[in-house]
Amino acid sequence: MGGQDGSFLAELLLSQGYEVAGIVRRQPSVYASNLGAVLERIELVDADLLDRPSLNRALEETRPHEVFNLAAPSFVPRSWDEPVLTAEFAAVGVTSLLEAIRAVDPDIRFYQASSSEIFGRPLETPQTEETPLSPVTPYGVAKAYGHFIAHSYRDRYGLFACCGILYNHESIRRPLDFLPRKVARAAAAISLGLESTLRLGDRDARRHWGYAPDYVRAMWLMLQQDEPQDYIVASGESRSVRDLVACAFARVGLEFEPHVVSDPAFRRGVAELHDLVGDPNRAREVLGWTPSVTFEELVGILVDAELQSLSHGQAASSA
Repeated sequence: MGGQDGSFLAELLLSQGYEVAGIVRRQPSVYASNLGAVLERIELVDADLLDRPSLNRALEETRPHEVFNLAAPSFVPRSWDEPVLTAEFAAVGVTSLLEAIRAVDPDIRFYQASSSEIFGRPLETPQTEETPLSPVTPYGVAKAYGHFIAHSYRDRYGLFACCGILYNHESIRRPLDFLPRKVARAAAAISLGLESTLRLGDRDARRHWGYAPDYVRAMWLMLQQDEPQDYIVASGESRSVRDLVACAFARVGLEFEPHVVSDPAFRRGVAELHDLVGDPNRAREVLGWTPSVTFEELVGILVDAELQSLSHGQAASSA
């Protein structure tokens, strides 16, 4: 619950009048930076996705009407370093949670966080909810399993299970190793004279980038429908890494070329994903969902937040 999506989801649900409980495995103080002011308004329950009895107890204690499963290591390149852990949480953990729901209350509505990574090297562009899965990373493979097992439980047991196939969505709550925040931090730091260069891999790689609160709103909307379905949630606009960098540096009044260095170490090689372009028509038509923040506005939000953070840090150091 303490990650980017979980924290925005908690805020959204509270604004809708929900009582919110979240499963955690660590001390509540770990989540303070993201959950912030709402930490005192939510219930944190100790449980482990790989421990079925603890999941049953958590569901019996809280008696939820809706369950959102966002648990998974989310930094894709790291899944090559920890493939077993990735499979445990993003694949086995989904099955464990579905079994707990089936045992405690089959009427619970379930959201599974799927990912554009399930398409890997896509067989068609743009991708729709019917595009065959072709994952290439351990993260993508594990997410594909979670996607399929949610379908299995929906078909066999009649569970209300939806998969949100989310493309890249960002905010200041992302860790710094995620590209948009890394670029925003570098642009801000260079403009303040704190750094001089930004090291990047393939500047021609293309992604859909959206604003995380918009995408979390789509998750919630999925569980408000009469029938469970899967939905692609994407900006519908493919932009390159070069576009991202140019926009971030323009925000601080700089040309990016003198400050950007190509570094092969940041290229994802044969596991790089190509042509990941999502078609969000179903989400638009059924959920009434559209992004409220444009690509340029998203980059501006990230850069402005980094400028504020770094400027405060400078002021504190001077004091």
